[in-house]
Parts: sequence; structure tokens; C-alpha cells
Amino acid sequence: MTTTSTPGRARLGVSLMFFTNGVLLSALLPRYPEIKDALGLSNTGFGLTVVAFPLGAIVTAAFAGKAVRAFGSRTVTAVGSVLLAAGTATAGLSDVAWLFFAALFVAGALDAVVDAAQNVHGVAVERWLGRSAINSFHAVWSLGAASGGAIGAWAAAQDVAIGTQMVVNGVVWSLVALVASAISAVPDAHLHPVEEASDATQARPRRHAWVLLAPLVVLAICGTLVEDVANNWVVLLLGTETSAPTAVAGLGLTVVLVAQFVGRLVGDPMTDRWGRAAVARTGGLLVAAGMVPVVLGAAYPLTLVGFAVMGFGCATLVPAAFAAADRVPGLPAGTGIALLGWLMRLGFLLTSPVVGAFSDAVDLRTAMLLPLVAGLVAAVLAHRLRGSLSVRPAPTAG
Repeated sequence: MTTTSTPGRARLGVSLMFFTNGVLLSALLPRYPEIKDALGLSNTGFGLTVVAFPLGAIVTAAFAGKAVRAFGSRTVTAVGSVLLAAGTATAGLSDVAWLFFAALFVAGALDAVVDAAQNVHGVAVERWLGRSAINSFHAVWSLGAASGGAIGAWAAAQDVAIGTQMVVNGVVWSLVALVASAISAVPDAHLHPVEEASDATQARPRRHAWVLLAPLVVLAICGTLVEDVANNWVVLLLGTETSAPTAVAGLGLTVVLVAQFVGRLVGDPMTDRWGRAAVARTGGLLVAAGMVPVVLGAAYPLTLVGFAVMGFGCATLVPAAFAAADRVPGLPAGTGIALLGWLMRLGFLLTSPVVGAFSDAVDLRTAMLLPLVAGLVAAVLAHRLRGSLSVRPAPTAG
């Protein structure tokens, strides 16, 4: 492929891809309490409804690799982002539970493919740069998600109609996605790691590849479980289980995502200094520590601090899993990422329904034991996976 792109321009393009993906859905999340009330849903009913997003993702994520190979990661990201914007806008316009469920299902299906495509392209840009960059891309996603949360909270405070907010949001970020695709071209020589052509790699049994991939999937699920709790329950918990003012409760998601952004922003230099396994292990312990004041019923300022610590701790878990999955021996380049993206979303099917049922049976604060346990599991896995997580970016051909 002949291109006038540069590594810096491609990095900017991928950063815009991740930012757009973060902001599209997150702008809707602060409006969830309003939607829950308008649709007359219980906590359990709400949990079963919002599971539509991960359910849709699971249905399509397995086909992400084929889509990327057929159309290219840039095209899949651009077109998928525009359609995802339409899906989230439809969710915002929904006035009945089944339509809200259907819109989230379609949005989740599109998001899974976009997520895999942008990660495949991000790893390719990382190879072109010749240094670690995956954490910074996910940091930009966190910034986009935090920005979307702030947009949603502001719109709620100003009594902007949810549908109007999401339509405008979708149009703006669809245009950004198209620009991102246009400037993020990567030469063919940098699209595949050298080890893919290795006879030893090609000879690896596929079963061995699955053995190596499985614990990375669990590590990623621990990270996405924490993100799912932040997306669907933080605002609700602050609004119903604490004395937090409405404006503060609405910003609860943003607090988590800003902390996650900071953690990912410093993730690359921390990884270079202490190693990916050590950073992920510490992150898991921070997730668990952050949940302690939440579970114990601390006042809302300390609860917010706990959520911030949780966000910082989970920052590098998913990027570490993606980076390692791309280099699992026995799998073609990009296949590990697509499979990881598909399998880790299975955790989303259980998270919100379990939290909802647990909170109805006991209370929402006690249900926050779930991310606490996930943090401990992530810490143990990161320690045991220190060999796989220590793999450095491969040299490129050409």
C-alpha cells in the first residue's frame, strides 16, 4: 500500500477512533436513571434490559476478524462507528422497553466489531512506532468516555431531551470517525508481526494457543467487569444509596473514567519501568482497595474516592490483555485480539443482571463486592501470567 501517512498522523487517527468509540455510548449512560424511571423498570428489570448491549456484542464479535480481513480495519471502524451512532441515538429516542433493548442490542453488536477493528489497527500503529502505545490509545478511549459522561450529565442538568442529545452526539462523532479513518493509514509492512511468518509459530497446535489465550480472557473480563459496574451502576448507587446531590451523582461515571484515563496515560511508562505484569497486579489490588469504602457505606465523598481508585486500578488490565493476545503463538495476527474481544464480553452477560439481583435481594452497596473480588482475581492472574505479559512488541518486517 502506498500512503502519505506518517506514524504520528496514524497515531492521531487511531486516537480519534478510540475517542469516538468512548464518547458515543457514554453520553447516554448518565441518563440511565431517567430512562429506568420512564420505562418503569425495577433494578432487576433494568439489569436485564441493559444486558442487551453485551448480548449484541457477543453475537457479532466472533465475526470481527473476518470483517477486518475483508474490508480493512480502517473501513470497518469508520462505517461501524457511524452505524453505532445511529444505534445509540435510537436508544435515546426509545419510549418503550423493547425498543430500548433492541437499540442497545444493535449498538452492542456494532461496538464489538468496531472495538476489535480499532485495536487491530492500534497494534499495527504501535508496531510502526516501534514502542508501546496501546495504553495511550485506551487512555484516549477513557477520555472520550469521560467526555461523553460529562455531556450526558450536563444535558440532564439542563433538561435537554435524551433523544435530542443523542442525535446531535451521533452526528458530530460520526464525522470525526470518518476523519480518523482517512488519516490513519498504515503501510502493509507494518500490519503483521514478523513472528507470524515463523515456521515454529505456524507449527504450534491451535489447542496450545487456546491454553495461552484463556487466562488472558479472564484477565480482560476482570477489567471489563469493573467498567460495566461503572457504566451501569455508579450513578444509580450515588443517587440512591448516598446523600450525594443529583449533579454529583451524575458525574460519578466521569470520576471513574477520568481516573481510568490517568491510569492509562501513565500506563506505558509504568510498564516500561516495572513490567506489564507488575503494573496489572498492582492495578487489581487497587480495584479491590477502592471498593472497600463503597461496600462499607462510607459518605459520598469517600465513596467517590473509592470509585476513582477503582478506575485507576483497572486502567491497564484490558490493554495488557489485548497486547498479549495479539502475540499468542499459533494464531494469525489480529485473530487473538478478535477472539479476546469476543470472549471477554461474555462477562457482560452476567455482570449487570447479577448486580441487579444482588441489590434487590440485599442492597446495591453490598453488590459492589463483585468488582472487589474481580480486582483480587486480576491481581492473582497478572502474577501467574508474568511470562506472557512480559512479551515486548515484535520487530516489524520491512
